[in-house]
Amino acid sequence: MASEEPPQSGSSSSSSEKEDDFGYGLIQDRRRGEATKASFQYGRLFTFNHKCQVMLKIALDTSPYAKLLLDAMNSSGCTVFKDRHFSCEDCDGCVSGGFDSSTSQIVLCQNNIHHQSHMNRVVTHELIHAFDHCRAHVDWFNNIKHLACSEIRAANLSGDCSLLSEMTRFKFGLKQHHQTCVRDRAVRSILAIRTVDRERAEKAVDEVFDSCFNDHEPFGRVPHSKQDAKYAHRDFQNRHRYYANV
Repeated sequence: MASEEPPQSGSSSSSSEKEDDFGYGLIQDRRRGEATKASFQYGRLFTFNHKCQVMLKIALDTSPYAKLLLDAMNSSGCTVFKDRHFSCEDCDGCVSGGFDSSTSQIVLCQNNIHHQSHMNRVVTHELIHAFDHCRAHVDWFNNIKHLACSEIRAANLSGDCSLLSEMTRFKFGLKQHHQTCVRDRAVRSILAIRTVDRERAEKAVDEVFDSCFNDHEPFGRVPHSKQDAKYAHRDFQNRHRYYANV
């Protein structure tokens, strides 16, 4: 789940007080037990949706991060189709996107994504979740450590914590700032979609941080820029050519 800000303290305090909706409540058309409501005028909704679809196509066609992940999923037997596996929808709050494991579909929050660079990061972030879902037996709903691991990987590898991204948030770090950013964003994502307190979210992230932070598949490295991602994509393609010739 890609989100810009965590919920206010207390909004996810006690799982015994309200049932955990696993983040579906943040996506208007996927709320459990609620009928779809026509909450936006058709013209405005069409404008949001059309812009989202255009930016999505650009991201899939041009982003080296997305292109590598699509190739990796195809190699793993999980071919991604734009019309089947992506959906532009309206979301609440500051959530930018999410991965719906029940439908193997990536949700892009068309009312919260306004720039191409933001779309590129969200698509990459959610494709990492989709890749994890493809290659591993991830228990998204019952094992918070599995969720924490995928959120760590997504924050680490998607460019969420790149120097440029952090500068736009007016965050300038010193030593190990990248690790701090990854940990913080993983915790934020868990708090945005799970009814747990911060202490439990932080504990889950800390327990799996080292192993998941150092898991760079399928990039083989942390791609700190588009150029890094292009090199990683080239190496990924050459890796398979090498194995084919052995």
